[in-house]
Amino acid sequence: MSSGTAKRKIWISSDHAGFALKAEIQRMLPAYDWQDMGPIDAASSVDYPDFARKLGREVAHRNGNGENAVGILICGSGIGMSIAANKIPGIRAALIENPVSARLSREHNDANVLCLGSRILAPEYGAEIAKTWLETPFSGEPRHCMRVKKISELESSTETKS
Repeated sequence: MSSGTAKRKIWISSDHAGFALKAEIQRMLPAYDWQDMGPIDAASSVDYPDFARKLGREVAHRNGNGENAVGILICGSGIGMSIAANKIPGIRAALIENPVSARLSREHNDANVLCLGSRILAPEYGAEIAKTWLETPFSGEPRHCMRVKKISELESSTETKS
């Protein structure tokens, strides 16, 4: 980024198990304006749904206001954060374990929250995945737009059967 370009804001949060990976990703990717939503340390156990809710609501709210907000959530496996975040309308959270899936989740699914597992990924690999995800735009191809729209329609569906 040039010196005249503002850094892109990225919301990031974790639970206690993901705290160290969260800090390493921020350190290894200084080109972003990290909006750290906690926790502030790993000293005590915290509940991942609380942090998924906080970050997810922020990203969804900003996207509802026309921003292109994205966030990163990290817990031990990434699974809990992914499940919790996907309960929030407007969030398309993707649990990712490699750069190819990171790219595809952005290009095809317009994922707006990246979920990572700190017990699964080495910090350098986690940062590589995050960088790939953050640098990949949504393709905007009609077939992908239609599918993302269908995902959004599921959020307002009251159907309980197929």
